[in-house]
Amino acid sequence: MGQIRLAVYGKGGIGKSTTSCNISAALAKRGKKVLQIGCDPKHDSTFTLTGFLIPTIIDTLQEKDFHYEDIWPEDVIYTGYGGVSCVEAGGPPAGAGCGGYVVGETVKLLKELNAFDEYDVILFDVLGDVVCGGFAAPLNYADYCLIVTDNGFDALFAANRIAASVREKARTHSLRLAGLIGNRTSKRDLIDKYISHVPMPVLEILPLIEDIRVSRVKGKTLFEMAESDPSLSFVCDYYLNIADQILAQPEGVVPNESQDRELFSLLSDFYLNPTKPKEEEDELDLMMV
Repeated sequence: MGQIRLAVYGKGGIGKSTTSCNISAALAKRGKKVLQIGCDPKHDSTFTLTGFLIPTIIDTLQEKDFHYEDIWPEDVIYTGYGGVSCVEAGGPPAGAGCGGYVVGETVKLLKELNAFDEYDVILFDVLGDVVCGGFAAPLNYADYCLIVTDNGFDALFAANRIAASVREKARTHSLRLAGLIGNRTSKRDLIDKYISHVPMPVLEILPLIEDIRVSRVKGKTLFEMAESDPSLSFVCDYYLNIADQILAQPEGVVPNESQDRELFSLLSDFYLNPTKPKEEEDELDLMMV
């Protein structure tokens, strides 16, 4: 199996980084050497793996006066849970500069260090639902995009915009959408409504599990928490299932996203004009008889 490169996107606050860290840990459990690259100026993508905010690429470059030749892999790559290697791109101060540019510089530096060559899987965890040119840059290096969403309108609207970015980038290289990951949702009716309109695979649906939220606060993956609390092993199985699907190198899809107004109508109509379940309709018909 050749190297697999993943780009994980999703609406801000959806639990994307927690999901990314647990997928990285699951891939490591499957014997793969994994590099996770946080592409967010908040530089907290890898916190669940390392338990602390590691120094960023931009911090290290500033310390070295932007002399790339003075930087070694150990200056920017930190080891997290399960042996997962962690990098944080970082970014400029709020309101100054372009965070997407920093993502590009991060990839450039890691290539110059030949850091990519030794990994089986490279996972880019990318800032929220921002899919401008800069933050869409990881799609240029990825084989697959994974979209994290919940069963809500806003997250699916963001997912649709990300799907549009995948389609655009797929024009120039073999990028595919591996599928959706539903996170923190007890239902999937709106997700199903969306994928009936914009066909794409659903890799997994993770229910509302408080321990997933707690893991983020603790700075631990579910796998690390399960070592002292075996009752959490069932949660790990969700992430292992996602890892197994990725390692199977799925065909994936190039999605045809919905137009914004069309999507608004589709999702809002789902709530404004709900369809009755078949059993309820049959019961009403019987009562009328």
